[in-house]
Amino acid sequence: MKPQLINLDKIKSDYLEQYSLIKRRIIICAGTGCVANGSLKVFTQFEKLLAENGIDHLISLELKEEKEEKKENILLSGSGCQGFCQMGPLVTIEPDAIMYVKVKQDDVERIIRETLIENKVVTDLVYTDPRNGNKCKGIKEIPFYNQQSRFVLKKCGKINPEDVNEYISLGGYEGARKAYLEMSPKDVCDEVFFSGLRGRGGGGFATGKKLELALKETSEKKYIICNGDEGDPGAFMDRSIMEGNPHSVIEGMMIAARAIGADEGYIYVRMEYPLAVRRLYSAVKKAEDMGLLGDNIFGSGLSFRITIMEGAGAFVCGEETALMSSIQGQRGMPNPKPPFPSQCGLFDKPTVINNVETLSTIPLIFRLGAVEFAKRGTEKSPGTKTFALTGHVANTGLIEVPFGTTLREIVYNIGGGVINEDGTLSNEGFKAVQIGGPSGGCLTEEHLDLPLDFDNVIGIGAMIGSGGLVVMNKQTCMVSIARYFMQFTQNESCGKCVLCREGTKQMLSLLDDIIEGRADETTLPLLEDLARAVKLGSLCGLGKTAPNPVISTLASFREEYLAHIQHKRCPTRRCKALLTPVIDEEKCKGCGVCIKKCPTGAISGNRKEPHVINESLCIKCMACYDACRLNAVIIGA
Repeated sequence: MKPQLINLDKIKSDYLEQYSLIKRRIIICAGTGCVANGSLKVFTQFEKLLAENGIDHLISLELKEEKEEKKENILLSGSGCQGFCQMGPLVTIEPDAIMYVKVKQDDVERIIRETLIENKVVTDLVYTDPRNGNKCKGIKEIPFYNQQSRFVLKKCGKINPEDVNEYISLGGYEGARKAYLEMSPKDVCDEVFFSGLRGRGGGGFATGKKLELALKETSEKKYIICNGDEGDPGAFMDRSIMEGNPHSVIEGMMIAARAIGADEGYIYVRMEYPLAVRRLYSAVKKAEDMGLLGDNIFGSGLSFRITIMEGAGAFVCGEETALMSSIQGQRGMPNPKPPFPSQCGLFDKPTVINNVETLSTIPLIFRLGAVEFAKRGTEKSPGTKTFALTGHVANTGLIEVPFGTTLREIVYNIGGGVINEDGTLSNEGFKAVQIGGPSGGCLTEEHLDLPLDFDNVIGIGAMIGSGGLVVMNKQTCMVSIARYFMQFTQNESCGKCVLCREGTKQMLSLLDDIIEGRADETTLPLLEDLARAVKLGSLCGLGKTAPNPVISTLASFREEYLAHIQHKRCPTRRCKALLTPVIDEEKCKGCGVCIKKCPTGAISGNRKEPHVINESLCIKCMACYDACRLNAVIIGA
């Protein structure tokens, strides 16, 4: 049985009418981070105790034909990622605008009693600002949130991702309806083009231009692909959107399909995102059942269908030609360009590929208008950008800011400042941030006030990338950081290009020589020559950008490399192979604990007399340092 034409306006009005009966809403973050920390158990406990206390509540809001008498219902629902991941599980109470952090099952009873029944705030469960000790009742008071401009992410932490009616009630699919019923393909392309939207996957290519190029191609078949193969270390922006607002991705694909004349699309998502995969399947099924996907969309006579493709987790499949090879059942390996996908893409047909964030932005453009959208951000980089803020920063999580926001604002205002290894605020402060994952580069103190947009970041030899921001404090060894990212890219190389396959392996070997004390005066020149060769000789973006972490850290922290090579010393004392433990004779009481812990017998000495370490036998495992309760073992440089 074919679904009838959908009436968005009726669904919206009916939902809002039903929602008006709700007195309070309890929103429990059900993003991956909070789920891992037990948010589903918190949800179950709420459900159980609400029932036991005789409190009328709903788990989902169902649209009913009959009008009901007004009741003081409570709506209990899950959401996608609310952003403040380190404080999860998060529980938000609306319309009270209360956010509780690090909520456990045992806390639920108090929340029900004190907040829902007695209308009080449970003060020990709200966020405490570590800088001043202030208790922050809700997101309007929490610096992590109130310094952001949440646009794409606005609904991710509020709506139920599995309730298509709620998405529609907030204007969902109105942009798609407008595109299919009121606009020509050229009009749709123009609207995206005039908004200034640029691809959020890292390249920053004009999205409207990409659509226009595919529109100009003559073909009986065209494709839209959503690239959800997010693989950068520390990046989880696309995953959070797919988990928290999957219908925004579907609607963005529908509008893009209308722009180029496509009737089929693919969402390529890695299988390591099981929650995103499940919610995408559910969203596509519900859209099909309602007639939003399929034949005769909105009565336009046009068709569009979406297939979900689960990738195996290869980082290289984030590259568009490798991704298409994977969809076609081939090994995920890049192919030369031109021809570009807009000319000859999936199954040799014109294809437009955009990442999740880009596609989920498109419905907002059609809802607001291109001119209004372009008021955000900068002239050449309009709109906002999501970032995964991690590393040595007080507040980690998923953030969104307008393009043009400085690194200083992100790290110190939103992030709350730089922290030490033990989580305390650092007096020494900021050292660097790795932006854009392995493909990006290293920004330093001199870049703290640089407005972040596509062109400014490229201008200093880095790139926005998909949006990872890894903050590093003064105790971070930049040689080790470069090695970490080189290890990642070397592991993820598909092996097609000799320079990428073998060049990254040799670069990794040279970095190992540096941090393990084997490097000499020939190491750095060879490392730099290899970096240039890999950039020039690789076919795809992974290979061409693989040396970026090495190049950028060498440019800003060359003295650290030289200290490792020339003096066999790690300035941050992070490279174990370059550290030598020494026993302080004044502090050592000769207890013998270090002797027992040493695996090589390098420590000797009589009981109750100072011990000594034989450097020739010492393997620098630091077992003696960890075992000494008198702090008599000192790590020398």
